[in-house]
Amino acid sequence: MARKFSQLEAKMSPEAISRSDAHYREMVAEMPLHELRRARGVSQEMLAKELHIKQPNVAKMEKRTDIYISTLRSAIEAMGGTLDIVARFPDGSVKISNFSSIEESAGTGSSDASTD
Repeated sequence: MARKFSQLEAKMSPEAISRSDAHYREMVAEMPLHELRRARGVSQEMLAKELHIKQPNVAKMEKRTDIYISTLRSAIEAMGGTLDIVARFPDGSVKISNFSSIEESAGTGSSDASTD
């Protein structure tokens, strides 16, 4: 007989609950694109419709290990999210801004001219 997680959790020690919560946070902090889509409750057909492509193309995109940033951004935005590219270094993190969407760049009044 299946039991609710809340029933099982009620029998767990505080330490076990803490470990379980930490493990859960690790699992959801990093996942492949197809798992993210499923976790967001979006089917391949729904995503294909949002991206104006066919469902088999979504399946191919999810299997790729190399993908254009613009394609990934479109998929994430179609699922209701935003994509940030961040470089992490021992002394801190930096958000890489030249991958911002065209709409964001147009709204900031930035130009392509270098100021170096």
